Amino acid sequence: MLAESSVAVPETDVWCDWLGHGRHAGDAGLRARIAADTADFAARILDAVQAPPSAMLDLGCGEGLMAWAALARWPYVRVLCTDISQPLLAVAQAAAAERNVAGQCGFLLCGADHLAEVASGSQDLVTSRSVLAYVADKPAAFREACRVLRPGGTLSIAEPLFREEALAACAMRAALERAPNALLDWLHRWKAVQFPDDEVAMACNPLTNHTERDMLQFAREAGFSPIHLELHIDVQPAPPRDWAVFTAIAPHPLAPPLAQILAERFSTEEREAFEAVLRPDIEAGTFSSTGRMFYLHARKPG
Repeated sequence: MLAESSVAVPETDVWCDWLGHGRHAGDAGLRARIAADTADFAARILDAVQAPPSAMLDLGCGEGLMAWAALARWPYVRVLCTDISQPLLAVAQAAAAERNVAGQCGFLLCGADHLAEVASGSQDLVTSRSVLAYVADKPAAFREACRVLRPGGTLSIAEPLFREEALAACAMRAALERAPNALLDWLHRWKAVQFPDDEVAMACNPLTNHTERDMLQFAREAGFSPIHLELHIDVQPAPPRDWAVFTAIAPHPLAPPLAQILAERFSTEEREAFEAVLRPDIEAGTFSSTGRMFYLHARKPG
């Protein structure tokens, strides 16, 4: 259940802010596209489950995406929602009440790598969607998922890969060391705030210190078998976007948006020149975007 504390629960935090605003900047059209995309992610995660679960644990529940998708598919499943964010647990708990499913939902404040309050062998299904990417001790998260599953239980997750973004920032840095270039300097200054731009920083950052192959190995070492992993890389034209909306969006909860970076790290003249170069293409939709996501589902032997 939601942990009680004598300390006042904050109304928001970086995780709650990003899900509620930072990923779409309040733009209704973008919010709708994100809702459709995340619903597709949830469906893919649940499609891998072969038998209806009685008990499910969702790692990093956020606003309740996986819980509501599971309850729509399996009306009698009991869902334990976990998250490190008290504000998001409060949002999910309120949503459960509004959906009249509060009696089937529990809420637990904890990280994916520390599920000490969850009994071993108590779950039929463990899910996560864009959660393990942020966990520092990923092997521990896989071990905990395996521990709480009953024999024959299923782990099914979908996780983004940010390593290529960091490698791009590293490449920009290397190119600038070889030859100065004003536009490349501005692009690097932007990207290096949102992603590590050298190998040491990449190795220390949970977002960028792993590949999908590492995650497969963590699942194997935790005791899962069989394991199936699919890597999805989607390159598609970016839709035309309003400049103010584009600069207000953050690529992940721990990154500032471009607007903040421009205000803090660019001079007035640099901001104006950078906008003059980039804004026409952003608003015309002439760029492409690349999304990298892997889906992993596995069984606990037994």
